Parts: sequence; C-alpha cells; structure tokens
Amino acid sequence: MGLVEGKVRRYIDEIKKRNGKIKAFLSLNENAVEDAKFVDGKSKKGRLYGYVFGIKSNICVKGLETNCASLALKGFKAPYDAFAVEKIKAEDGVIIGMLNMDEFACGSSGESSAFGACENPSALGRIAGGSSSGSAAAVAAGFCDIALGSDTGGSIRNPASHCGVAGVKPSYGLVSRYGLIDLSMSLDQIGPIAKKISECALILDIIRGKDEKDAISVESGKIEIGKVGKLRVGVLKVNGIDKRMQKIIDNKVREISKKNRWDVKEVDIKHIDLAVQTYYPLVYAEFFSGTRRFDGRKYGRKIEDFCGEEVLRRILGGSEITKAEHHGAYYKKALEVKEIIKEEFEKVFEKIDCIILPTVPSLPWKIGQGKNMRPEEIYSADALTIPANLAEICSVSVPAGFVLEGREKIPIGIQIMCGKGEDAKMLSIAKMFE
Repeated sequence: MGLVEGKVRRYIDEIKKRNGKIKAFLSLNENAVEDAKFVDGKSKKGRLYGYVFGIKSNICVKGLETNCASLALKGFKAPYDAFAVEKIKAEDGVIIGMLNMDEFACGSSGESSAFGACENPSALGRIAGGSSSGSAAAVAAGFCDIALGSDTGGSIRNPASHCGVAGVKPSYGLVSRYGLIDLSMSLDQIGPIAKKISECALILDIIRGKDEKDAISVESGKIEIGKVGKLRVGVLKVNGIDKRMQKIIDNKVREISKKNRWDVKEVDIKHIDLAVQTYYPLVYAEFFSGTRRFDGRKYGRKIEDFCGEEVLRRILGGSEITKAEHHGAYYKKALEVKEIIKEEFEKVFEKIDCIILPTVPSLPWKIGQGKNMRPEEIYSADALTIPANLAEICSVSVPAGFVLEGREKIPIGIQIMCGKGEDAKMLSIAKMFE
C-alpha cells in the first residue's frame, strides 16, 4: 500500500469513528482512495504529495456536494473545481471530503450549520468557531493534514484560535476567489488551516497567483519562510479582551521580542472601534446581492424558503440597506469608512513591521449558548479579526497557549498582521511564535 493510500484509509477510519460527535465533515470523497492510489503510482510527484485535504463546503470541488452547510443547496454537486482546488490537485494533494461551516459562512461559531454545530476537538462541548468551523476542527481532530477555509471577517483565524491550530487570511487578491460561493466579495479570501506554519506557507505559495477568472487576483512573489532580523513590533491593545488571554499574549510577545531584540511599542488605529459597524453593512448588502441567484430556478430551492435564522437576517438586512430610496447611502458610507481604516493601517505599517494582538476577545462558548446571545454579542467575536479584512492586509492566527477554566485547557491564538502583500514576512514572523 502506498504512502497516501495508507494515510487516506487511516483518516477515513478515524472520521467514521469520531466525526459523528465532532461533525467536522459533511461528506467524504468516495474516490479518495482511488485518487490516493493514482498519486502514489506517479513517477514524478508534486509538491503536495503526501498531504490529505479537507475543503470548506463553500469552495467548489468538482463532483462533490458543495452545499454551504445549507438545506438550500443540499444535493448540489459542483460542476468544476475552484482555482485553489485545481492548484492543490495539480500538485498531487488528495481531497478527502467537504467540511462543515456556518450556513453560507454567516456566523462566528459554527452553530448556524443546517447539519448541526461542529464541536471543538480541543475543548469538547464548546464551539469550534466560525465560519470555517469544520476546517479548523478537522485539522485539530487529526481527520486530515490541511484544510481550506474562507475568511471574510475572521472566519479562518477565529476557529483556528479556538481549536489550537494555525490559520491564514492572505492579502486581498493573493488567492483567486473563483469557485468560492461568496459571502462578501469585497472582503472574502480563501486560505489554509494547518498544524504548522511551514505547511500554511507551502499551501499559500501553491494556491496564490493571477487568475483571469478573478479580476482582483494578483501575481506575487514566492511565499516562503525566511529570516526576519530585527523587527519593529506594534502591539495593539483593545478594550474588552479576556484578561487571562491578554496576559498570555503579553508574556509571549515579551519573551520572543526580548530573545530577538525586537523594538516593541503600542500602536493606535484611530477608527478601529468602527470596524464591526463598518463591516456588517458591507456584508449584508453584498450577501443579499450574491444570494439573488438562489431563486429556486437554477439550484432547485429558493434560499429564503430553506435557510436558517442568521442567513435570513442578513438577506433581509441587505434588502433594506440596498433599497432604492436609500440610494446605497449606508453601503457607500461603510465603503468610505473602510477606506479610512485601510489608510490608517497603511500609515502604521510605514513605521512598524507587524501588528500583534489576540485573535479573538474571549474563549469559545459552550455549544447551544449562542441561542441565548444577542446577534451583536456573537458579531463581537470577530471584532479583532475584521480590521484586517477591511484593510485588505494579511493576517495569521498562531497557537499561543491555553487558558485554564476549571479542569479545561482551552487553546487561544495570537494574531499577527502585516501590510498588504507581505504574506511571506508575516509567516516568517509567525514561525518564530510557533
């Protein structure tokens, strides 16, 4: 039996044993073993030979059910591969199946999936985070080597932090969005979740690049981990962070900066407190626009008749924001503030190399607790990750340690942000925190 075939068979056994509780995978690729045999038999192997992938269920994989964890798209099999998926297959990565998520990527906890909330394998009974809940949970549970997720306002970094793995939101435009069923096209990015920063760098280097099917995609330099030398580090302090988490982050920054003789200072992003209020009008308006294709003709079901509460909230909110009598005023105002935040980050990055802060403000809550929370409480889970999407910069969550709560050891992540296009530098810094 070949290397990858053996791996795939072990992962399938593990998924069949434990996925019933964790709910990371929604479906398996029935051809995964044959795909593994094929790459094992090749005389010349690609750069991803030996790696087994899970794919978030809003990223198209030809022939696999790409349902966005929604009954509205139940049974829909993608007719083509997303650009990122094509790249993975071309380098002999094997796709084992499709992963759970918040329905249509609308959520921060994984609880809005129509197929049940994904459980955190690193803190059982708690949420895995969202919206790429299955992507982080599958890697943390040992169901696959690497997963692809999508990040609109923290949807890769948030669950990576909660599950104790690494997750990357690339610079806007670094990875083509072709084949991604969008939440908000002015913010969405596809990125990797893995156990090691070196694996994230490898995947990002493979899936990056200009794609004629995505106008905002760009060519970039090679993504590889290198030496960073002496750095100017900006620490961003934000109100409302769990004090236990902040203490761990502060200690980590102090320890690594002292060891490497980095210059550390606090930085201020003047309008960062407007990030959440800016983000949601953009998301509501763009999500409403994007979902008009799910009208019951081409894809079988009308989204409003089959979706859950959070998806409906965003559709109705987007409908109101984009009404003709408003002339797009709220959307335009949000775009203006987005530009202000983007410019503020650009000015800060003229003086420093990276910004460091926690990935999320609080620990993952218990599954089911979200039902008793107000939408704005749930939305605040992404308060620290949203700014990177608005500023179009790159950002990564790296495991930083654990908070003890009773007898539980709950993982937390440290977030590192760098300027747009500085993904390689960001990952090189992240490697030093790993």
